[in-house]
Amino acid sequence: MERFRFVDDLTSDVMFEAYGKDLKEVFENAAFALFNVMFQVGRIKPERKIEVSITADDVEELMISWLQELISRSEIEGMFFCKAEIHEIDEKHIRASVYGEPADPSKGETLVKAVTYYGFSFEKTDDGYRARVSLDI
Repeated sequence: MERFRFVDDLTSDVMFEAYGKDLKEVFENAAFALFNVMFQVGRIKPERKIEVSITADDVEELMISWLQELISRSEIEGMFFCKAEIHEIDEKHIRASVYGEPADPSKGETLVKAVTYYGFSFEKTDDGYRARVSLDI
């Protein structure tokens, strides 16, 4: 099963779909897709770990909040991420670690401003889960 694919590459948005056999995998793969937009992931080393914990009203809000938190933490911590590891997840809560290194502009890709609701969907499929996410760039 593919981890993610880019759906639409507009001038102001990037859209991707992330896939997973369970909630853990679809959330990790969505983070990986986001990291691939923002950073040259293959050049980032998992030198530092940051803990992330989010609570939301439902799984859709959790996905948006999760990705928005990763964007914010990259800015706040001055880090580029290459990996997310989820320790606990249900439809309203996520506890995870993200790994990366200090931000280096030579390893950056696209500045992502925010996660948007444009075209957003989150659904259970025969193979697990699929999330469609649009990023404002």
